[in-house]
Amino acid sequence: MAKNNMAYTKGNLIKLKKSLNFAKKGYNLLDRKRVVLIKEMMTLVDEAKEVQKNIEEQFSKAYELLNQVNLVLGKENLDNIIDAISLEKDYDILYKSVMGATVPKIILDKDDKKTPLSFGIHDTYAGFDRLLIEFKKLRILIYKLTEIENAVYNLANEINKTQKRANALDKIQIPKLQKNIKKLEEILEEKDIEEFFRLKKVKSKK
Repeated sequence: MAKNNMAYTKGNLIKLKKSLNFAKKGYNLLDRKRVVLIKEMMTLVDEAKEVQKNIEEQFSKAYELLNQVNLVLGKENLDNIIDAISLEKDYDILYKSVMGATVPKIILDKDDKKTPLSFGIHDTYAGFDRLLIEFKKLRILIYKLTEIENAVYNLANEINKTQKRANALDKIQIPKLQKNIKKLEEILEEKDIEEFFRLKKVKSKK
């Protein structure tokens, strides 16, 4: 029995069977949760690969354009113009829950996405404008990759915790309950048989 002081009664047998049924339902729910989390994580992993590819392509494009602008304006002029550019605006992070896992989402300022120019156009030329736009695109992609990687990390942690709980039910709690139920059923069956023969003996004496 789970506890040595538990009485060998049909009432306790019913309680054990209810506990077993509850444990099995809990395991099934945890298993379904694990499947959903893994599916969500794998979708994000595929998305991360695509974003990583886009970052590499965007970086090459922006770096090539940077070299061209550097040749036209010169390093000193380019540095002065860059110093005059306002810093990127703040961003917000919203969180949503996916089966208990916290998934972040970076929210950029709408005006920041429009890539406003914060310098006089007489100081530059069209190539520099394109350079600024391309690097802001790169920054947005990097934010996106960061968002996805954090989400994958949190999902992986939740999957691990869910798997541990499911294993505890499947490998420990459920087998233990099944063993206790079997033992109690055997004891109750023996008691029923003993009671049957006792009543039969009493009846034969009468």
